[in-house]
Amino acid sequence: MSEGLYARIESAMATSNEKSWIQKTPTICGGDACVRNTRIPVWSIVRALQLGTREEELTTYFVAPLTRDDVDAALAYYREHGHEIDSEIRMNEVA
Repeated sequence: MSEGLYARIESAMATSNEKSWIQKTPTICGGDACVRNTRIPVWSIVRALQLGTREEELTTYFVAPLTRDDVDAALAYYREHGHEIDSEIRMNEVA
């Protein structure tokens, strides 16, 4: 992972509030971790950043708009569950 992405994740950990905005529902996106009340998986947010999308663009990058808190929560989740999200990224690239 690049140092820039790591720094953004660290920053998100510091600013993300304690309430989890990440949901896993078996019937939505195959049970992948998604931003609350959306069908936007955490892995897709992380992958967009890895591919060069700027963090400030993420609020309008997806069909369903995200808030800054949504992005922060997704990055905080990635920081805590990186192996899970990296595995989902790999699985979706193969598919």
